[in-house]
Amino acid sequence: MYQLESKKQYLDDEDMLRRCTFGDRDHSKINKTILIVGETGTGKSTLINAMVNYVLGVEWEDNVWFEIVEEEKGSQTEKQTTAVTVYEVFGCEGLRLPFSLTVIDTPGYGDTRGIQEDQQISGKLLELFRTTDGIHQLDAVGLVVKASENRLCDRQKYIFDAVLSLFGKDMEKNIVALITHSLGRSPKNALEAITKANVPCAKNDRNQPVNFVFNNCQCEVFDEENENYEEYVSSQKTAWDKGVKSMDKFFDYKMEPKSVKMTEGVLRERKQLEACVSNIHEKIHMIDLKQDEIEQTQEALDKHKKEMEENKDFTYTVDVPYKEKEDTKEEKATTCSVCEENCHYPGCWWVNDLSWCSAMKKNYCTVCTGKCHYTKHVKEKKIYVRKTKAVTRTYEELKNKYKINEQVAGEKGNVIIRLQIELEQFTLQKAKLVEESYQCLVKLEETALKALSLSTAVHLGFLIEKIKETGLTEKVQKLEMMKKRAEEHRGALDYFKAGVSSGWNHLYRK
Repeated sequence: MYQLESKKQYLDDEDMLRRCTFGDRDHSKINKTILIVGETGTGKSTLINAMVNYVLGVEWEDNVWFEIVEEEKGSQTEKQTTAVTVYEVFGCEGLRLPFSLTVIDTPGYGDTRGIQEDQQISGKLLELFRTTDGIHQLDAVGLVVKASENRLCDRQKYIFDAVLSLFGKDMEKNIVALITHSLGRSPKNALEAITKANVPCAKNDRNQPVNFVFNNCQCEVFDEENENYEEYVSSQKTAWDKGVKSMDKFFDYKMEPKSVKMTEGVLRERKQLEACVSNIHEKIHMIDLKQDEIEQTQEALDKHKKEMEENKDFTYTVDVPYKEKEDTKEEKATTCSVCEENCHYPGCWWVNDLSWCSAMKKNYCTVCTGKCHYTKHVKEKKIYVRKTKAVTRTYEELKNKYKINEQVAGEKGNVIIRLQIELEQFTLQKAKLVEESYQCLVKLEETALKALSLSTAVHLGFLIEKIKETGLTEKVQKLEMMKKRAEEHRGALDYFKAGVSSGWNHLYRK
């Protein structure tokens, strides 16, 4: 067993995006790129090494096994891939295939480091797709699933959602199932699990997910002095031959390469729209609190009718909303110092230069109220938190706020009218924000392979409630359908909510 000597290069400042290159590229020859995605422990690393041995033309008789994936040091739970890694194998054209191979290995979704780590993957892929020397087309997306899987647990359902939320609709026919740890039988269980999860992917003429089966045992080594050595070798030879046939089938499968332009666009737009939905959610809550304040003021005026008729001053107490910055536990956020709003949180971690933040477009924020320049934003472990406090006010202060002259007749009516006008203005502003949030979801549905990611679904109940207030039945029905589809994966949604609750719960504290 030999470790291939590859050139290593980190493509970002956080060492979360790297390239490992074996051989020198001949740009006149074809290169094919495969993105590998799946849960931790499904055998992705072994599968990648098997692909590399195949394209290098390694035969059973060569009695060698090459590895390009380097297992990280640490305990077993820490030995998982921590970076999006691009493996490139050049100079192999003509050995078995007429092209060279690039494999993108994503960190293991759903591993022991939690959802916060998982959320970094889409951002790193976005960065990879955007950079000049990055990846600009994909030939296949391999969804790695163990053959023994017959039911998807909540974590696995979340993994599928996280994967599918990355792509545009044009990628569906290039998504295939790579079934690992096969014992040679039909992967019926795994295929049923994929089908039940409603995973958009290429389908065969029987309307089953296009799949390729691998046994993950090509690299096993046995002690020659073991009494069962010959039996082991015979078994290994059979496994090797099956592995080669599986690779033949996979690499012979015809798929049109797809530009990642739409995928890159979907990733960027999804992040912008999800940030907008979260930000709008906060704004609507703030308006609700301001409306509560006005209604409390109206109730106080109603209790003090006599004092008002006699132009006497009086005091009353209302709950006044305000914002305050608080520390986040771990994750950084992009906030606007001018608008005092959270423009990208949670999920803001992969850039230091804020002009590259997913919330920005042409150097201006797509999220905050003022659409401010990125230089007006800061990235730190702090977010604006909405709170309320009891404040005692006087009738004189209220009149001064609305610039009402005591000598003007009908002063009582003027104060009440001005409060009512302000209340109506907030109602209109809220309706506008609700519509904006609704349109964000509609736009996602038009472009994304999987329109509703879990990070967006958590806002659905709130949005439905607010649209019901507008009486727009058709829009409510559309959102109810989205919610129903999201509830088909309720376990995954609950898993996701539990993983990010420490982030979102910050935002809605009184």
